Amino acid sequence: MKVLLFYKVNVVKTMISYLFSRSFLLHPAFLWAMFVSNALGTWYGYEWYRLQLIDTWQHYAKWLVWFVPDSPTASLFFTLSLVYLLIEQHRKTPLQHGPAGRVIRGLIEALAIVTSVKYGIWAVAMIVASAAQGEPLVWEHYMLIASHLAMAVEVLLYGRFYSFTLPTVAVAAVWTITNDWIDYTFGVFPWLSSVLHDDLGVVSLFTVSLGILGVACAVVLYWTKSKNSF
Repeated sequence: MKVLLFYKVNVVKTMISYLFSRSFLLHPAFLWAMFVSNALGTWYGYEWYRLQLIDTWQHYAKWLVWFVPDSPTASLFFTLSLVYLLIEQHRKTPLQHGPAGRVIRGLIEALAIVTSVKYGIWAVAMIVASAAQGEPLVWEHYMLIASHLAMAVEVLLYGRFYSFTLPTVAVAAVWTITNDWIDYTFGVFPWLSSVLHDDLGVVSLFTVSLGILGVACAVVLYWTKSKNSF
C-alpha cells in the first residue's frame, strides 16, 4: 500500500512538473490554444466595456477613451506577447530584433506582466467585495473571476520566457500610475457595483497598490530569469 501511494504521489508530481515545464508551455499546440482563448477573451473584454466607451466618448474628453478598458488592454498585451513566442517556436530559434524591435517587444511584455497581475486580481477583488456588501452573484461573475485569475496566473507562468528589461518595466510602471491617476481624477475608472461607490477612496488606493504589486512581480521575474535557465 505504501509503495502504491508513493508511486501515485510521484506520478502526480511528475505530471504537475510537466504542466509547468518549458516543453509543455511552449509547445506550439498549447501556445496556439492560449493565443486563441486570450484573443477571444480580449475581444469579449472590449465588448464588455462598449457602453462605458460610448458614454465616455459622449460625455468626457475624447482622449479619455484610451484609458477606459483596463482589463482587455492587459489581456491584449499578453496576447501580443504570445505572438513573439509562437514565431520563435515556429522558427525554432530566438527572434533577432533591432534596437527598436527589442524596445517594442520589451514594452509589450513588461506591460503584459504589470497590467495582467494588477487587473486580474483587481477584478476578482471587486466582485468579492461587492458580494460581501450584498450584491447578488450571477454566472457572469463566476466566469469573470475564473478568467481574471487566469490572467494573473498565465502571465506569471510565461513571464520567465520573456525578454523584457528593467527600463521597460519602469515605463510600464509609469503607464500604470498615469492610468490610475487619470481613472480616478477624471472619473473614467471601470464601472463599479453601486454598493462600492461609497468606498471609492479605498478602491483607488487598492488599485494603485496592485499596480505596485504588478511592477514587483515583473522585477522578480526579471532577476529570476537572469539568474536561472528555464
